[in-house]
Amino acid sequence: MAPALPTHWSPEQALAVFECLHAMRESLWAMYGPQVQQAWREQLVPGQPQPAFDPNEPF
Repeated sequence: MAPALPTHWSPEQALAVFECLHAMRESLWAMYGPQVQQAWREQLVPGQPQPAFDPNEPF
């Protein structure tokens, strides 16, 4: 469920919040990207081992 947002914000205020959240998302991804990906995988398919990855295998 999405959080309720204020309906009284001006477009400028909404943009400021959007930009702040975007910057935070980029910082979080830079610092925790691989851990976030792993946690997301575990939520999508809990208890499954990661598939073997062969970097020499053509795609």
